[in-house]
Amino acid sequence: MAPAPIGRRGVLVLGAGGAVSLAWPASAQAYPSRPIRIVVPFTPGGSSDVLARAIGLEIGKALNQPVVVENVPGAGGSVGAERVAHAAPDGYTLLMGHIGTLAVNPSLYPKLGYDAVRSFAPVAWVARVPNVLVVNPSVAARTLQELVALAKSRPGHLAYGSGGNGSAAHTTMEFLKLQTGTSFLHIPYRGTAPSVNDLISGQVQVLFTGAPALLAHIRAGRMRALAVSSPKRLALLPDVPTVAESGIAGTKDFEADQWYGLVAPAGTPAEVVALLNRHVNEALAAPEVRARLAAEGAEATPASPQAFGQLIAREIPRWARVVKAARIAVE
Repeated sequence: MAPAPIGRRGVLVLGAGGAVSLAWPASAQAYPSRPIRIVVPFTPGGSSDVLARAIGLEIGKALNQPVVVENVPGAGGSVGAERVAHAAPDGYTLLMGHIGTLAVNPSLYPKLGYDAVRSFAPVAWVARVPNVLVVNPSVAARTLQELVALAKSRPGHLAYGSGGNGSAAHTTMEFLKLQTGTSFLHIPYRGTAPSVNDLISGQVQVLFTGAPALLAHIRAGRMRALAVSSPKRLALLPDVPTVAESGIAGTKDFEADQWYGLVAPAGTPAEVVALLNRHVNEALAAPEVRARLAAEGAEATPASPQAFGQLIAREIPRWARVVKAARIAVE
């Protein structure tokens, strides 16, 4: 069934197909008996939104229930995440979590309305999206080594853009600065799109953000890719080396991909979590889903709920060190 149009709140109902059910305890109805909602804590069109809709469609088919994708942006994803944290733990409200909402925000927001570990039950690790370091073609650097040398020769002269203070593009670039001992001027924008536009126009010279927003511009020659943040090269950019391949001191184990996954409110029945995890992993194994994710520069990452929970717990202190060392603060 074709998706319905997005409404004023960015809501999309996804179609359903064959039936699978899970018996809850006798006191509860069979799950699911009504539509499931996936909250995307960002505006429509970004990677979180694309992934939620792709996975939601497959979950809907498998469980024979509509899946509603609802965009609830605000405060770096914290508004939507808090809403899910306080929802009923019944399996009908999920969050498309992100490295920002689940790993970086705990260090950025002193009065965060949720605990990234205690407030949620990990459901499934969906995908990782490498960040790509790009420069405006006017920048006299064709490799990461040359960019680092240029930055060190003129500290603070080169400006880099991001989707805002505390965004993935901001923290990733600050991580690179710390690892390479360089200085760049940070120019925060209200979202990724305007930062990309200003890189193309030359208002900023550097950007280190998710591949989906950059691939078409790289292919068109509007920007030059110097490195990717993942441990291995991106299939869609096979000639672009990883940061770790640069040989620059401090970057041997560099890794700063964005990652995405579904979580439910803490207390959601383990049987429901297991059922959802199974169907997400089955969806991620489907050739058409993997192809769609690859077209977005994303890599499917099927895993157990426990493995995803371990990732979240491991990433929180790692990014806390970056936030503290770089003195990152939100307005």
